[in-house]
Amino acid sequence: MKTLTITEGRGRLGFWLKQALQGADIGFMFEGKVVALRPVEVYSSDYALQEYGLSAHEMAKAEKRIGADIKAARARGETTPFTGGGHDFH
Repeated sequence: MKTLTITEGRGRLGFWLKQALQGADIGFMFEGKVVALRPVEVYSSDYALQEYGLSAHEMAKAEKRIGADIKAARARGETTPFTGGGHDFH
């Protein structure tokens, strides 16, 4: 395992992240312990729970509320269509 201090890793963090993605054992020393860099899978089915602490029921309610908010904003003319073209970015 390649073990780095925070200072050593900070300047080339992108490099060390790429190394970890390619299977290298990379660790950072932090408060006397080694913290390993490892890729992890993010599962969309539990993302809201893991990231925000929302149950499936709470997420469904949030989805309905957000959808209604977007629909109302569109009706008021407060949104701009996104086409993916360069002119979308001002």
